[in-house]
This record gives sequence, C-alpha cells and structure tokens, in this order.
Amino acid sequence: MSDCAVLYFDDEQAPALRFARAAGLPAQAIERHRFPDGELKLRLPPVLPANLIIYRSLVHPNEKLVELLFAARTARQLGAQDLTLVCPYLAYMRQDIAFREGEVVSQSVVGHFLASLFDGVVTVDPHLHRVATLAEAVPVRRPTLLSGAPLLGDYIVRQRPGAFLLGPDSESAQWIASAARAHGLDHAACEKVRHGDREVEIRLPAVDLTGRAVVLLDDVASSGRTLARAAQAALQAGAASVDVAVTHALFADDALRIIAEAGVDDVWSTDCIAHPSNVVAMDHLLAVGVNGRTT
Repeated sequence: MSDCAVLYFDDEQAPALRFARAAGLPAQAIERHRFPDGELKLRLPPVLPANLIIYRSLVHPNEKLVELLFAARTARQLGAQDLTLVCPYLAYMRQDIAFREGEVVSQSVVGHFLASLFDGVVTVDPHLHRVATLAEAVPVRRPTLLSGAPLLGDYIVRQRPGAFLLGPDSESAQWIASAARAHGLDHAACEKVRHGDREVEIRLPAVDLTGRAVVLLDDVASSGRTLARAAQAALQAGAASVDVAVTHALFADDALRIIAEAGVDDVWSTDCIAHPSNVVAMDHLLAVGVNGRTT
C-alpha cells in the first residue's frame, strides 16, 4: 500500500512494530502526556500520509477510546484522508442487546463511535453473538474480520497430536470448526447456562472423551469460570488431559488460578492481548488483513 504509515502508542510499541514490519510500512509513535488532573495530551507527527493506520488493541478500553477520538480527529486535520484502525482486540462487543429496559447496548454505541472516526477496521475474533457480521457491529466502509482459530489449531496439533477440540459453549462452535477443519480434528461444543458473571453451568455434548487429550478452544477468556467448569466436566467424563487455547487472553483477577485448580495443564493464546500465555503471533495475519483486505 503506497503512501501509508502506521501510528501507535508507546505501551504497544513491540506488537505495533512487528505488525508494521510484516505489512512493510513505516511506523511512528504518538506522544502522550498526562496532566496532574488526569487529562491527556497527544501529539501526532505533524505531516501524515493520505492513508494512515492506527494500531490500538482495546483491552482496558475506556481511556483508549478517548485516545482514538483525539488521534483520529487530529489525523484528519493533518492530512490523513483514509484512516484504518488495526484493533487486535475489539472491546464492548458482548452487550449486543438490551436484556432489561434502559440497558445500554454497548456494541452498537462503540461500533458507531468507531465508524464515525475510521474508514476501515481490522480486528480478530470479535465477540459477535446475535450479530452475524462485523459490518453490523461496526458500520465502517471496510470491515475486516480475521480469526486466530486456524493458527491456534496449527499450534495445538504440534503440542497435542490428535487432540479433541471442545468448545465451552455454543458460541464457540464457529472457532472450534475453523480450527479443526485444516487438521481433521474431532470437535464439539458444550452447552452453557449462565447464572451471573461468575456462575455458569456446563453440559457436555454426547461424545466419548475417554482417554482423549482435550483442548478447550474459545475466542476470549475473562473470568475463567466457563473454561474451568468445562475442564472439570471433561475430566470427569474420562479425558486424559485438558488444555486451553484462546484468541484473547484477558484472564481477569484469579482466572488463571481457577483454571489451573480445575485441572487444566497448559494455557495458550494469541498475542492479540499481551500475556505470558502468548504462543501464536498475529502480525502477519493482521498485515494480510490490511494489505489484502481479507474478510
């Protein structure tokens, strides 16, 4: 892509530079200063190309959304005509419907906010449930949806040849099928009944897990309770071992401890969110998403 560059924030310098190298693009940092009262001041390079990419993963998103507002609006003033957000983790996608009167549908609010700033969004495995496409959630002109599942599948078969891929809930079925397809792995998904943010009930599918190496595969791990319940159920059903592979390693609070206590051996993730469990790099896939506009 000619006449294009990448801007990034200093706390994501390493992954942003890996992405820029994979995409063959120059990259520069956005300078940040925090005033004593907590307000932010940003400074972008004073001369920008017509095509500009801003790299920002939205883990802990609230302040970062303000940063994107400042950066995108200023980039337009400095000459950027076409703006793309490369966002390995896209936050606020879970709440896609109002379950009670007055609830904010954050997916719609954040999606339309980003669409007001950017012409394109490139992201990986956003949590789309009742919404079928990224374009419905984030109505930009160029929505690009990528998946870490096939790359996680490649890693899994090297670590656990012949593994059984198990999704912790019905929503994970799409990632399970995608990861299993290339290697012909057996796979299925559990049923989940949620009783709260940290209380879930898991029902195994009608499959024989006796003596199998089971890998739980999902798009995101946050509280870890769903994965823990699924691991316990798989082991009780005779699984020889259980590991976990996720695209987005949020692992809030005591999530890793809960998962380990449930009998999980190893935890693997992509680097969409920086975490000690990262084993799969996404820079080349993100570069394809930008240069090839793959959906």
